[in-house]
Amino acid sequence: MGTPAFAVPPLRALCESGHAPVMTVTQPDRRRDRGKKLQSTPVKDLSIARGIPVLQPEKLRGDAAFWESLKAAAPDLIIVAAYGGMLPKEVLDLPRLGCVNIHASLLPAYRGAAPIQRAVIDGARETGVTLMYMAEALDAGDIMAAENTEVGEKTSGDLFEELSQMGAALLLGMLPDIEAGRAPRRPQDESRACYAPMIRKEEAHVDFSKDPHAICRLIRGMNPHPAAFARYGDKALKLWEAVPAPLSSPRPAGTVVAVSDAGISVAAGGGAVRITVLQAPGKRPVRAVEYLRGNKIEIGVVLT
Repeated sequence: MGTPAFAVPPLRALCESGHAPVMTVTQPDRRRDRGKKLQSTPVKDLSIARGIPVLQPEKLRGDAAFWESLKAAAPDLIIVAAYGGMLPKEVLDLPRLGCVNIHASLLPAYRGAAPIQRAVIDGARETGVTLMYMAEALDAGDIMAAENTEVGEKTSGDLFEELSQMGAALLLGMLPDIEAGRAPRRPQDESRACYAPMIRKEEAHVDFSKDPHAICRLIRGMNPHPAAFARYGDKALKLWEAVPAPLSSPRPAGTVVAVSDAGISVAAGGGAVRITVLQAPGKRPVRAVEYLRGNKIEIGVVLT
């Protein structure tokens, strides 16, 4: 059970290891992007390519056809990776080996929908993946195994790819123990639990009154989706890469204080931020030097 690109490497790894699922469950096709064309999920695309039957229920509760199909598949094990919905008790109780989730954080930290983005935005030193037995509460089941990695200057996109591959390897390594019923179970420490709620688009609007390091973390955390942005006049400029700038200015936060091929420096709380990659509406992301060839940004203008 999975939906976005994060779930594709574990599914592919299962297929290539001889454990091809008897069925996959993914979210329904949705209209996405500017053209609003109906698009299937990455998990559905791979499943069709591998000849795996796919179910796409609108909701898991109360869907008799879905439930009958799932029971008929008689799974020994259900593996979940970023499915995008809570599993009801009857689904959790169905497989004899349980339901196992690949979660993109070091549980109990960052339970919820956006663990990767929140870790980057918060400035977490490390994150990782956790393989856990699922319970009725959100991401609160017993831990089977975990692996960590440093966050550093990585974007959310970098970590999505890295943690997805790590999760696939962790799952394959634990499958023999899961099948044999000897996989470890360690209860989570509830006193250390914290949550990572879904990212709201308005959170991507940069507040230049904040510390330059916090602003740069936000930009990395929103890369690639939904992309941090600031307003320049009536335009919303997407900000893809930025670094703290070794500048200080008495000007109000958001004021452009320097422009060069190295980037566009903007006054921020206690310092400045140098924007190095940005995107104008309807255009592709470009480095600042390329953007400035066709667009003029004067010192003293304010990004809001």
